[in-house]
Amino acid sequence: MASNRHLGRIISLQSLYEYEFRIKAGDATADINTIVAKNIQPYSKALGDTEFVYGLAKGVVDNTQKLDEELRPLAPEWPIDTIAAIDRNVLRIGLYELESRNVPPKVAINEAVELAKAFGSDNSSRFINGVLGTAFKELGLGEEEENKNDKSKEPKDADAKVDSDEKADA
Repeated sequence: MASNRHLGRIISLQSLYEYEFRIKAGDATADINTIVAKNIQPYSKALGDTEFVYGLAKGVVDNTQKLDEELRPLAPEWPIDTIAAIDRNVLRIGLYELESRNVPPKVAINEAVELAKAFGSDNSSRFINGVLGTAFKELGLGEEEENKNDKSKEPKDADAKVDSDEKADA
């Protein structure tokens, strides 16, 4: 399943890259669903879960402006328009997955770093890791996970706490 999701992210990245390129070139016929359908076709049997690819690509496209606004202060020395198109789209995918919480945050960041290693420049993976790590901290995306972990360590009810305190005293 994980390898299918990784392949899905690769197809989404390729589709987002093509979509952005075509939009910037003034292609009014550019449609993310059509682009994904074309890019997914050779891999449809190996992929299985095509809804994931469509959902990821469409989610990023629908939220591009919001994602870019959130990314700007996370890498202030790198204006979003000057970041390489591949890296920009990897960041969007990573941030979208962090915010959607469909996968654990560490998985979202790791997958983005792997995409950057495969398709970006030599320093892309470090850059992506740094920006998404900062997003995780500064946007409070890790607070929910920390709260969940803290609650799982607490006793389920007051009686359990009393019992554990009594055992400690013995």
